[in-house]
Amino acid sequence: MVVEGGGGDDKDAEYMTTSYTESDERYGYDFISGEFLPKNHDEYYLRNTQLDAMYKAKGGRKPGQFRRLRPDEIAALIQNRNISSHWDDVFVTDNFNPAYIRNNFFAGYIRIGSCGGGLLRYHDYTVPAGITGSKIISCDIGDNCAIHDCAYISHYIIGDGVIISSVNELDTTNHSKFGEGVIKEGEDEALRVWIEPVNESGGRGVLPFSGMICADAYLWATHRDDTELMNIFKHITQNSVDNRRGYYGEIGHGVVIKHSKTLKDVRIGDCAYIKGANKLKNLTIKSDEKEPTQIGEGVELVNGIIGYGCRIFYGSKAVRFVLGNNCGLKYGARLIHSILGDNSTISCCEVLNNLVFPAHEQHHNNSFLIASMIMGQSNMAAGATVGSNHNSRGNDGEIIAGRGFWPGLSSSLKHNSRFSCFTIITKGNYPFELNITLPFCMLSNNNENTLRVLMPAYWWMYNLYALERNSWKARARDKRTFIEQHFETDYLAPDTAAEIIEALAWLENRHTSIDDDGSISVGGKVFERSNLPVIVVKAKQAAAAYRDMLVYYAVKTLVNYFSGKKYDFESFNTAYPQNVSFKWESLGGQLVPRDKADALREAIRSGDLSSWDAIHEEYARLLSEYPLDRARNALQVLRFLNAGASLTRQDWAAFLDEAARIRRYIEEQVYISKNKDYNNPFRAITYNNTAERDAVLGKMEDNPLLSYIKAESALFFERLEAARTAP
Repeated sequence: MVVEGGGGDDKDAEYMTTSYTESDERYGYDFISGEFLPKNHDEYYLRNTQLDAMYKAKGGRKPGQFRRLRPDEIAALIQNRNISSHWDDVFVTDNFNPAYIRNNFFAGYIRIGSCGGGLLRYHDYTVPAGITGSKIISCDIGDNCAIHDCAYISHYIIGDGVIISSVNELDTTNHSKFGEGVIKEGEDEALRVWIEPVNESGGRGVLPFSGMICADAYLWATHRDDTELMNIFKHITQNSVDNRRGYYGEIGHGVVIKHSKTLKDVRIGDCAYIKGANKLKNLTIKSDEKEPTQIGEGVELVNGIIGYGCRIFYGSKAVRFVLGNNCGLKYGARLIHSILGDNSTISCCEVLNNLVFPAHEQHHNNSFLIASMIMGQSNMAAGATVGSNHNSRGNDGEIIAGRGFWPGLSSSLKHNSRFSCFTIITKGNYPFELNITLPFCMLSNNNENTLRVLMPAYWWMYNLYALERNSWKARARDKRTFIEQHFETDYLAPDTAAEIIEALAWLENRHTSIDDDGSISVGGKVFERSNLPVIVVKAKQAAAAYRDMLVYYAVKTLVNYFSGKKYDFESFNTAYPQNVSFKWESLGGQLVPRDKADALREAIRSGDLSSWDAIHEEYARLLSEYPLDRARNALQVLRFLNAGASLTRQDWAAFLDEAARIRRYIEEQVYISKNKDYNNPFRAITYNNTAERDAVLGKMEDNPLLSYIKAESALFFERLEAARTAP
């Protein structure tokens, strides 16, 4: 018989023979062995605490409201072909009818809530309340549940209105961790389950915990030279969970589990729906009435944390993972040693050893993403291959990509590489390491894949529709009601502004190198680790575009900040005369000035922030300061654009005029970009006429993004005029 290690199925298995005893007197008892049972406590002391907690928020019953079975009820249960070696340890409520309990085997200490008949319905699936054809071992069963044809249910607390039907195995061990990277009393350190993001060799390991978000994983996976900080993270993670043995699995109110094989050491939140799962082991599944999580056929999940409102279907596999809220795994996706941020979807493909910030999309069977930190609002196209051990001597390479990363169809990248925000990569093989520091650029191949070409500010100059859509859809697809990880969605923000400023300085310092075609030939080993030059095209246009982007970002940020506040430009400029740093850091998508991120780490080191809850509260405090921090950053950008000189009211008025021009450009270019789809004659060749095309694609005037852009323009101009006329 195989006995699996405490960490889950991806741990080495141990082997032992089965044992046999003639006595069943203690069957279902002694869940906590004597060495781990505190004095003056019975084995149910943690179970009772859990039961109280489950019903406290509902204002429901307490364990003391149960009673022992009456002799007539025991007789009726036996008549209905139920078996128990200890009927004295089966407790019920007053609203109990033994007629609905048939053909079951009970062992250990059992408590059954109200059971008086009726039907439970989940969509079209309707079953009678009651317990039939099941083996129940030391469980609490809530009011009006339907448990049918379950071969083995052991050591679970089951909420009200739960349906469990045709499940092979549903059990909890006394050392269960429910997916968290902790060890229990008496366990060896080797049983601790780590997740190894960003690097396959394991040098950036983090310990998952129930409340983990991308910001936590980022803090832990970076600055690995800070041994003290790494040890603190491990310590507070271990201390965030009670290490006592004996916690039961929990199945929240209104959960449906049907036609599934094995669920072991799983904690399931309210209203979750699980259908046809193969194996769920060592998991926390967050779910509630507003954001129910759903798990479908053929799914296998081991050693993980699953956020609220997730959807995991069609044979997907995940091992050692954290899924943020509102995430999807579909169509055989494989997610291993990875943390996936909120509002992300992965279908079909293979994703190993990654830290991926929110709003990531990857939908294609022949793409894979390995050993990377992808900083959100990203999209992996079909055939995109990012894998360190496939094109390097070892498996210790890494890729770091700023938000908006978009490796295109059949693009192959080599580790180690780094990409600035909103880099799009065209089809081709990129056989050398890359360090792309020009944001919003397009990277492409030329001369049969031997020469790299960079076009800075490509998105702004040629595809503003896609750029605006990226930010718009990141907001539109955010269906979370429970929001722990906050993240910036505007493509122009402090992080991209900093990259633009550095890129602009680089371009303008090389104005004498620009040829008649507006290109710069950059020698080897600047953008790419090869002896070949990289050609930077449209350098003059890109520099002008970068300046426009900075003007628009700064003015938009300031007029939005001034709206509804006491500040106007002059008072704000006077209140904050000192310059601020352009350096910012992305904590899982939440942008924070670099000095504040450093202070956060120092507060953790000093013990001022001694728990993950305290760290999350600090994220919230930093978020409350973000509007002002961003406004001060925008003011500093205007000072930079003004050659560092102090700003006058006349300068502000000139910047407002520039911003108005740029906003009109944005609206015009978004329309032009989309209109190309309607005016391209080759797009029309599959339609009989314009009416059929519009029936399939929709009319231009009904496009939701175009409507949004018009509304945003109206709001911007309204605030612009308010800022212009402010006293």
